[in-house]
Amino acid sequence: MIQLQEKLTTNSWIKADWENYVAAIDSPEHEKHQGYYYSGYMRIEDLPTGADHSRYHLLMANAINLFCTIGGIAINGFDNCSYRKTGIRECQPDLSYYCGERARLAPVGTSVINLDEQVTPDLVIEISNTTINDDLGAKRLLYEEMGVSEYWIVDVQNTLIYAFEMIDRGSKRIDTSLVLPELSIATITAVLNLSKEQDQSQIGKWLMSQFQG
Repeated sequence: MIQLQEKLTTNSWIKADWENYVAAIDSPEHEKHQGYYYSGYMRIEDLPTGADHSRYHLLMANAINLFCTIGGIAINGFDNCSYRKTGIRECQPDLSYYCGERARLAPVGTSVINLDEQVTPDLVIEISNTTINDDLGAKRLLYEEMGVSEYWIVDVQNTLIYAFEMIDRGSKRIDTSLVLPELSIATITAVLNLSKEQDQSQIGKWLMSQFQG
């Protein structure tokens, strides 16, 4: 266990049983880390602290909330929330949402959402600054098996969004969201580019013109 602990902050997938993973991610030493468990491997990630990751995280949340507010779409979102199916998998996506009629199913009063008792979110989003290969790879497989409807990856360094519809433990690229009807991925991507030149209030005004039009 000591040898395993020395490797936990390498941001790599490490072969481990469920008990070791839970002991690690629930320990005070790793309270500021994100945890993932999939197919007998665990990954303990440092919480991102960079300005670009933080800005894009906020922009995504603001854009989605504004779109749903203007469009009258029910939504309940979570920031860095843990989803756990005991003994099988766990994830802590940067953003996750219950949308439309399923918004009322969003759990309350729990620090970890137990997927043995609660339903999965409709949309999960990873803000990827240094983890793009992992987000496109192992985490994508994890979310396919988890049964979410949509998975978005925000590629911070290349200012891109990869959006996937998840179907029957598989996935395919989409250009328009299905869980947030008629929301264009290109519009959200434009927000990332605008943020290089405009402040967030200016971006909000631009988004309102797009969503109301």
